[in-house]
This record gives sequence, structure tokens and C-alpha cells, in this order.
Amino acid sequence: MIKQPPQHDQATPITQQTATAPIRTVVIVGGGNAGWLTAGRIAAKHKSNQPDGVKVILIESPTLPPIGVGEGTWPTMRSTLIALGISETDFIRQCDVTFKQGAKFAQWVDGSSSDFYYHPLVLPQGFGKAEMAGYWQQSTATANNTSCNTSSFSNALCYQEALCEHGLAPKTIRHAEFGAVANYAYHLDSGKFGPFLRQHCIEKLGVTHILDDVVAVQSSSNGDIAAVNTKQSGVIAGDLFVDCSGFSSLLLGKHYQVPFKACDDILFIDTALAVQVPYEHPDTPIASHTISTAQDAGWIWDIGLQHRRGVGYVYASKYCTEAQARATLARYVGPAIADLSVRKIPIVSGHRTRFWQNNCVAVGLAAGFLEPLEASALVLVELSAQMISEQLPANRALMDIVAKRFNETFLYRWDKIIDFLKLHYLLSQREEPFWRDNRNPATIPQSLQDLLQLWRYRAPGDLDFTSNNEVFPAASYQYVLYGMGFKTDYSQSHYLLDNPEFAAQQFAQNQKMIAQALSILPSNRELISKIREFGLSQL
Repeated sequence: MIKQPPQHDQATPITQQTATAPIRTVVIVGGGNAGWLTAGRIAAKHKSNQPDGVKVILIESPTLPPIGVGEGTWPTMRSTLIALGISETDFIRQCDVTFKQGAKFAQWVDGSSSDFYYHPLVLPQGFGKAEMAGYWQQSTATANNTSCNTSSFSNALCYQEALCEHGLAPKTIRHAEFGAVANYAYHLDSGKFGPFLRQHCIEKLGVTHILDDVVAVQSSSNGDIAAVNTKQSGVIAGDLFVDCSGFSSLLLGKHYQVPFKACDDILFIDTALAVQVPYEHPDTPIASHTISTAQDAGWIWDIGLQHRRGVGYVYASKYCTEAQARATLARYVGPAIADLSVRKIPIVSGHRTRFWQNNCVAVGLAAGFLEPLEASALVLVELSAQMISEQLPANRALMDIVAKRFNETFLYRWDKIIDFLKLHYLLSQREEPFWRDNRNPATIPQSLQDLLQLWRYRAPGDLDFTSNNEVFPAASYQYVLYGMGFKTDYSQSHYLLDNPEFAAQQFAQNQKMIAQALSILPSNRELISKIREFGLSQL
């Protein structure tokens, strides 16, 4: 049942006296995963289900379906679910969830059938204690070295690649909810996740839900949004407004006219073709990772859910016609695609030049979007919702301080994500025009070029990133760099590799962890089936 808030004939303007009044009502415009994750975070933290808590109102259009494509998450989603008080068992059962332990990048380096590397979710063995990348390079150059498996950087230093290659889950049915042997995230059905969050937020967290369309915005004398007008429910007033209205960006983009900063000069992808592919058999193995396979003009994602795979080709239309792209996707999927519906989705990579204006903050697609490589969309929603919740200003007088910090934090995060995504492309040795142009220095941010110069002589380290707001840590850069064949020259600092005994111990320890994990962990599908039948024990 939809709750209706009190209606008013007109909004009350903000005055000096009300500037120090407490923030009592947060209005979120737009549903979907961004809207409900933000609503849930604020409602859970600020006790919306109690009389003295902050009231959270979410206005969701009954006519505009969410984009609902993104199916990959980060390990941060576990913390988000815990913060919202959501059972992992319920989440897995109701949202077609499977476990994700990283990403496999196939044919990104030279396009050969044997070309692949992993970006797992566990730190490299010995990370931060020694220049393990240098020791690994030595081991690959020494034909008789048997201290590690030299097939890849991640396999030599992280046991998680082996788990993914064997299709194993990150834990067993004996682990409690959110517990694990290996760090993990999720793959989920985005179309089921939004309604799941909505029900939880309304029934458990006290969020007021209004199904209606916003048709106008009322402003106060200081430029704040005082209220929004809806088609059926009248005027909805609030103290803070969160724009989760998707690409339309009704509040931040259209009302406040905050500019959009495109980054298509760095990231060329501008179109996606998405399709849902049923499994051939009910017991078909479920991949324990996202599979990203490079193509002539982009790459194909392949995500295994419980009952189907989500597959899509993201490409740059400058280098590929839609007909060519559809043919590429059809070759990947196989004959089954003849009976499936392919959805075309335009992509405009970029973000707003600021995200919090006056008493309005944008989250999700209203703030911006980059291509789905490395699943950055949902994690940005999570991080935005968390910061808004944790730093919700006590009153309007403090809001500008919080807004300034929010804008600085997320401008930094968006720029760093752009750098990290670009890294995948510029390291490729493929010779198609799309890949050659991605290596053009004019398309590479100077910040990334500077880091690459440093990494010619040492491996990425935590001190290369001076902010505590990093989205991708130094370990992630190591996995991509050395997975794609980047070489670090230690000839001028050979003393950094003066403890080969320690390195040998790390390589051996990783092999031991691989053997142990392979002996105890079930397959991804086996664990999911057991969770559906028996559930996981509560925390």
C-alpha cells in the first residue's frame, strides 16, 4: 500500500530562522537500484521507522521503467546489505544472485585464444611487503624456476584465479551469511533487485513510497528546492532532495542546469546490445566471475545468474556498424540468439561537473555513467548513498560544507575510475583501429601517463594514491598491468629484489592455499542450490 504524505498548497520558503532547523525530510526522486539503495541507507541510519527519525520519501514514476542492465557488483555490496539489515539468504533467493570473485579478461592483449588474465578480489600474496611483481617477472624469465606457476601474475600470487577457473564458490554452506574463504561480490538480476529493495525499505525501514510523476519544481528564495509538484499527489516538500531520476536528471541536470562533462575522448564505447541467454541445461555450471571478451570494436560481457546469462556487446559506433555489432554478438551467443530479444542501449560516458547543488544531490545515472567495464556503476551508487547517510547535515546551515566535501570526493573518484578503465585499453597490443586509437597518447589522461612512467621502474603501491577515497587500489592496477604484459624495469633498483627467500615463501604459500581451497569448496551452482534449499546461518 502506498503511503501519501501531507499535501500543501505551496512550498514554504527557506529563511535565516529555518536554516538551523534540523533536516527532517529527505525526498528521493526516482526509484530503481539507485533510489532504493539511497533510501535504504538513509532510512536505516537515521531511523525512519521511528517517530523521531528522519522521514524518507521516495517518489517513483509508474510509467518509466528502470534501465536495469547492470548485474555486476563489488564486495562493498555485502557491507551495504548488512547496513540495510538484509538477509543474504533472502537476497540470493529472490534476486537470482550468484557469487562473483573477479573478472576474467579474454583476448584483450593480442586476441589469441590463449590470451586471458584475471582481476580477482583478493590481494596478491605478499602485497605491500615486497616487490612481488619483480620477483614474478624474474620467475617467468627463468626457465628452470619451479617455485611458482608462471602462467599468469594472478595465478602465481592469488589463489582466486584457480577458484574461478574451476568454477568454485567462495565459501561453503557451513559459512554464516556474508562469511567466506575468499573475498566475493555478487552477480544479480537488476530487474529483481529494485523491487526486492523497495519491499524491504517500505516494510522494514519506514520509507514512504509514492507512485507518481514529478511535473514541476518549486524553488525557495535562496535557490534551494523547496518542493516538487507531482501529477496526482500534489506538492511534496523536503529539506534535502536526492536526484535518482536516471539519465533525465530531472533535478540536478534539468532544474539546476549543472553541466555534463563527457569523456568520450578517453573512453570510446557509446552503444550496448544486451541479451538474456537461458542455460541449455538446469545444471549448467555457473561462472564464478564476470567474463569480458575483447572484440574488434569493444568487448562482450558474460555474467552467469541462476537461471540465465546476461550477455552484451559494448562497442564504439565509430568503428563498427550496428549490423556488424549484432553479428559479433550472434557469433558469441550462438544459434540460440535467433529466439532471443536483443536490446539496444545508448551510452554517453561522462558525469556532471558537480553532484551536490544547493539542497539537491544526484546519485546513479543522474550523476553520470561510464561503460560497464569493472562494474563501477553500482559501487558509485553504494558509495554515494553511504556518504550521504553518514554525513547527512544536521541542518541547512551545514549543508554547503557537506556538499563541498561530497563534490570533491566524487569528482576525484570519477576521474580515477576513468583512468583505471582507460588502462585496460591502452595496454592492448591488438591492431584493430579501435585498439590502436586507444593507445594514442592524446586520448590518455596525463594523470595516468604520469603513473605509467613511475611504474616503469617499480610496481604500483598504495602511496601512489594519496586519497582515502580510492575506488580501485594499487593491487587492482597490478593485476591489470602485469596481466596485460606490462614490464617493470628493476635494473636501476635491483636491491628491491634482494630477498628471494621471502618471495619463494609467498609463491609456495599461494600454491598451498590453492590446493586447500580446491579441496573444500563446492561449485558455484552447488552452493547456490544448497542456499536456495537450506539457507545460510544468520550472522
